[in-house]
Amino acid sequence: MSSPAEQLSLITPDEPAHAPADDAVRLLLFNAQHASPDRSRRQAAWVAAQEDADIAVFTEVSSTRGGDALVTALTERGYATVIAPQPAEADYRTVIACRTADAQLVESPVALTPHRAPAARVIVGGHDIIVLGLYVPSRGPKEHRNVAKRAFQDAVTEALPKLHAAYPDIPVIVAGDLNVIERGHQPPHKVFGAWEYAFYDSFQGAGLTDAFRHLHPDKIAHSWYGRSGNGFRFDHLFVSTRHADRVLACDYHHQVREKGLSDHAVMTLRFAVAQPPPPGTEASGHGRSQEAR
Repeated sequence: MSSPAEQLSLITPDEPAHAPADDAVRLLLFNAQHASPDRSRRQAAWVAAQEDADIAVFTEVSSTRGGDALVTALTERGYATVIAPQPAEADYRTVIACRTADAQLVESPVALTPHRAPAARVIVGGHDIIVLGLYVPSRGPKEHRNVAKRAFQDAVTEALPKLHAAYPDIPVIVAGDLNVIERGHQPPHKVFGAWEYAFYDSFQGAGLTDAFRHLHPDKIAHSWYGRSGNGFRFDHLFVSTRHADRVLACDYHHQVREKGLSDHAVMTLRFAVAQPPPPGTEASGHGRSQEAR
């Protein structure tokens, strides 16, 4: 029998607002903030209207009515494949939605609460891409402070090299709300421990490159703000290091925070499916226009 995630792929969607690109991966990362059914439908409408959302990764999706409404609305808005693993018990999950039907669920390398870490194999312009979505638990209640967070981070750290080994020649993109910041973050936040910085570092150790930092090594950026107004760069996009030169654009956008659709900024990534020409080689006009937009 098909799983719920696989069954959703069989629903006939409406025509998408934008045709999927065939020369670049256009991915959008969105924290759903355990939205109600009504806000989930508005989130889906906003995301579906964005050109850079051929693949949309949603974190902090509820396992109840709000999450179900998001999945249904994405399908109705033209996402031909919606991967939405349902946890056995109430918990947040991660959803991967693709405008193309050339996408399929693959086994998650993360053994612990894999509904927070679904993986998909997506074909873009005839090229295979692996996408792993992640939603790391928050610190949790005082009596279980950091227990779930640390356990999940350990499971991801163990899984990342396996992901690289399983797909050595295929570009890998990891997108998620990691609930940690990088070393040297501005402003600094003393609340984070060495084990949390080590988790961020583990991505580089597993052969993955921070796509935003690859393009913007010195830029201060935040994706979430605390009650005091201090900013945190919690949301991250990584690509396999051997393919990092294919990153065309990676940025944070705050419209959804300003509209009240989420308390996080969204991230977007444009990633060329083919190897770019060597430096100094004249690129095609189409390639330049894609990168300049």
